[in-house]
Amino acid sequence: MDIGIPKEKGAHEHRVALTPSGVKALLQQGARVWVERGAGVEAGYSDSDFEKAGATTAYSREEIFARGELVVCIQPPGEKSIEVLRPGQIVVANWALPAARPEDFRALQEQEVTAIGLEVIENEEGAAPVRVCMSEIAGRLALTIGSGLLLNEFGGKGILLSGAPGVTPATLVIIGAGVLGRSAAQAALGNGAHVVLLDRSVEHLRYALNHLDRPVPTMLATRPNIEKTLGFADLVLLAAAVRGERAPLLITRAMLKLMRPRSVIMDLSIDMGGCCETSRPTSFPAPTYEVDGIVHFCVPNLPSAAARSATVSLTNALLPSLLDIVERGFDRAFAENVGLCSGAYLYRGVCCKESLARTFDVEFRTPPCAGRVRG
Repeated sequence: MDIGIPKEKGAHEHRVALTPSGVKALLQQGARVWVERGAGVEAGYSDSDFEKAGATTAYSREEIFARGELVVCIQPPGEKSIEVLRPGQIVVANWALPAARPEDFRALQEQEVTAIGLEVIENEEGAAPVRVCMSEIAGRLALTIGSGLLLNEFGGKGILLSGAPGVTPATLVIIGAGVLGRSAAQAALGNGAHVVLLDRSVEHLRYALNHLDRPVPTMLATRPNIEKTLGFADLVLLAAAVRGERAPLLITRAMLKLMRPRSVIMDLSIDMGGCCETSRPTSFPAPTYEVDGIVHFCVPNLPSAAARSATVSLTNALLPSLLDIVERGFDRAFAENVGLCSGAYLYRGVCCKESLARTFDVEFRTPPCAGRVRG
């Protein structure tokens, strides 16, 4: 099997889909791997690192897509790259298709490609390993960046996250008690912040309390409770997501009036459409903007800010699925590996997620894999 790894073209995307070590593992399994020139440089991996691992350097993005039966990338291919995709070609990427434009979704269908979402591939336990590892990193980074956004020099209200002797700490409200929310909560507790955690599920809140270093106030994420917490929050971290679906809208523009001026909203569900009505994707070096006196931070690829660490973590999470594809061939692996099949948005151009079919009003067909796959 020929596998192509392109250089990422997204705004300030510094990661690469696989480390040289991950590439070597695929080669040892019998694959041929093509890596675009310069693909790993910003994550600390040179072309010679990949060549020493056994990969072949490709000198253009077009060559990667021409050679790769399977293309592995982080950001979805751009509009021009979609045009050169071949029927039957398999592209593994962070597609986030529930939040895509209808014209982009239909263009993919017309190319009859198989689109596998990094963010929804499951393991044997039903967890999404790539989503988990990127959420862990994003949660830690969010705390680091959020503490800076509270300072005057970055547009904040001039509050020290941890407080100081005789000075109360900042209040961090986290909406979403999943991996990202728990990771941010743990980091915040370690820095002395006051943390309030909300989620729509009592079970998620219970699990979070059992795994944090110390108890935090928890609330159900109902509209009245969200409105209540907005009134005293210094920093709001939105980390609510439904796997394979658009993020729920939790904060309207009208609700911003409940917040104190120069408070901060970090919408880390922006890659799936965002949880705040006033959220829109941003990127470094200008990751923030202001609406009605509230600072917004909405960087969808936040783990890229720690590109080396994120690339290693991504490889650890993704490699088992890729090795399975190389060992058994895609069709057999797809048919027998329900976790891999759960990651498919499109199979040869046909929508195989019911929720996605409803979103774009297209035909849905059950994917050709064993077991029950989440819609």
